[in-house]
Amino acid sequence: MALHGITRADMAAVNLPRRKAVNRLMEGLTWLAAIVGVALLVIIVWSVARRAWGALNLDLFTKDQVLFAIGPVHQGLRNAFVGSLVLVGLATAMALPVGILIAIYLTEYARPWIRSSVSLVLDVLNGIPAIVVAIFVFGLFVVGHGQSGYAGAFALACLMLPLVARSVMEVLLLVPSSLREASLGLGVPRWRTVLAIVLPQAMGGIITGAVLAIARIAGETAPLLFTSSIVGTQISWDASHALQSIPVAIFELSESPDPADHSRAWAGAFVLLMFILLLSLSARWLAARSRRRISTSR
Repeated sequence: MALHGITRADMAAVNLPRRKAVNRLMEGLTWLAAIVGVALLVIIVWSVARRAWGALNLDLFTKDQVLFAIGPVHQGLRNAFVGSLVLVGLATAMALPVGILIAIYLTEYARPWIRSSVSLVLDVLNGIPAIVVAIFVFGLFVVGHGQSGYAGAFALACLMLPLVARSVMEVLLLVPSSLREASLGLGVPRWRTVLAIVLPQAMGGIITGAVLAIARIAGETAPLLFTSSIVGTQISWDASHALQSIPVAIFELSESPDPADHSRAWAGAFVLLMFILLLSLSARWLAARSRRRISTSR
């Protein structure tokens, strides 16, 4: 349709150069932001690796940490690696099933006002500082009972639970409603629809949320300082006693005047950084795979 002899195509062409310029500007800013982010990551990894290079050897994984050692003693962080494995494993076992069940209830069964209220609570929990959770668990389990691996794992689970619940909720909401309606239309009960239709479609995203949550708690120090930091020098798998962990070991070694301890602290930080980096890359891959599966099912 023409207006005073000017067509819509002519009106659009008037602003075409400006639109192209704005588009190029935004693309340039996007590339600049991406380059800055990657550059910062490379600088951090290189800085940690350079300082940790002298302690990255077999002793780091086969020898235990010896606090206040006198004389040349072969030391490593084996007990810290084992302790972190136990603590993170217990925290995952506590938080992951509960977080997934919360997400399923809010997404598939809860009324809108319940969903919005609980989602707000989960968002608030996600924003609570780790030190506040540490003091809470310290007063609840440690005072009068002593430190233990279970208390440390519970503190980490408190940090992990809201992140798992919110991430799984977002993934479940991506599953097309048509799949649920088709299953319910065939007379399949809702619980079976969730188990057989919804969860398989969202499995990649659920794993992604779990991986990101594990990466989130793996480097937490404050909760473990209050709940599981008074430890011995031997390797232990018993969570009823306080267990050493990588973040706490890094904190202790960084306070030592010995340069060799500082090097081991950097080595522990590098191993933890590589662990989190690999988990993050795995999460990104699983998220992309989940999106492809959901898009092809529509």
